[in-house]
Amino acid sequence: VVLLGEASHGTHEFYRQRAVITKRLIEEKGFTAVAVEADWPDAYRVNRYVKGANDDADSEAALGGFRRFPTWMWRNADVLDFVGWLRAHNEGARDPAGFYGLDLYSLYRSIDAVVSYLDQIDPSAAEEARRRYSCFDSFEESQDYGYAVFAGLSDSCRAGVYEQLRQLVESGEGYLRRDGIAAEDEQFHAEENARVVVAAEEYYRSMFSSPDSSWNLRDSHMAGTLERLVAHLRRYGSGKTVVWAHNSHIGDARQTAMSERGEHNLGQLVRARLDGRAALVGFTTYDGTVSAASNWSAPVERKRVRPALAGSVENLFHEAGQGVGKPDFWLPFTAGTPLARALEQPMLERAIGVIYRPESERISHYFNARPAAQFDAVIHFDRTRAVEPLEPTGQWQAGEPPETYPTAI
Repeated sequence: VVLLGEASHGTHEFYRQRAVITKRLIEEKGFTAVAVEADWPDAYRVNRYVKGANDDADSEAALGGFRRFPTWMWRNADVLDFVGWLRAHNEGARDPAGFYGLDLYSLYRSIDAVVSYLDQIDPSAAEEARRRYSCFDSFEESQDYGYAVFAGLSDSCRAGVYEQLRQLVESGEGYLRRDGIAAEDEQFHAEENARVVVAAEEYYRSMFSSPDSSWNLRDSHMAGTLERLVAHLRRYGSGKTVVWAHNSHIGDARQTAMSERGEHNLGQLVRARLDGRAALVGFTTYDGTVSAASNWSAPVERKRVRPALAGSVENLFHEAGQGVGKPDFWLPFTAGTPLARALEQPMLERAIGVIYRPESERISHYFNARPAAQFDAVIHFDRTRAVEPLEPTGQWQAGEPPETYPTAI
């Protein structure tokens, strides 16, 4: 498994370079899957498209499932290009490469996917699934369910979703013996959606009852999904998988301030489970622009990324690159070298998610980390630009005024 990070969810260079590396891993090293920080049903629609298994007319249509905030994270020009390449590659490939999601936010969409699957192969089981999942029917949003259970206004749906997952897994072999009505990939897809429902139910309850554990629940789910995906793919081929996710999920949490809060992450769990068969690659930038929102569910904006703070790893990379005339570079961390030893010391590191608040940047976007232990390598782009959304807003097209506005001095 090769895990490719990003220091923000809205930087063109990060998406572009991950695509370049991933293409080479697929073409030259036999990788057959891309697993991304996205919801399973939305990514699986892309998976069907790149394998020529659905009716989407083009790559943009295949990305149509990504409608949950932040839409620009996957509905952007760089992902569009990569999905088009993957479709073209697979048309002549002996082992076509797939596209999968690792996240757990798709409670209702995953419920719909499970029921739709059962409607096709076992209508009576579909009715049972509807009955079990009807526990969520009175809530418009997943967070509403979590709050209602926390406040004692509703019973938990936990027993029903676990029972539905158990029933689906136990019935799976029987479904697959029915004259090929259900392919193994589709059964796997349905089971993963049922697991998403189980994980999402617990996640949304934990947001109110135990918010400190919600991060661990999410990353544990992503690690489990990745592990099952690799095992599933190895039945047909190599199982080699590329992961695209934020640095905060990819870098080993044991080497950051996250561990002090009792948090673990995907990179840490993969390192522990694969024992040397995983590569963790981080991405950093010094300044430029980024696609991000000012608040949750707010429109995407093209924001100016402030120069990295003194004492940060990004500032160190900036000064080093300027000193040798190479602002962009690849930096592997070979154990025991002077460089690795120096970067195993705690330093400030920047993380921009879907929200960027430059006015409180130090407290909102910096944390302590030991980069050479956190990652196996880092790719640094000194000045970066915002990824282009497929539906740019007026705020994004206008961008932020320069720091010198209105005097232009």
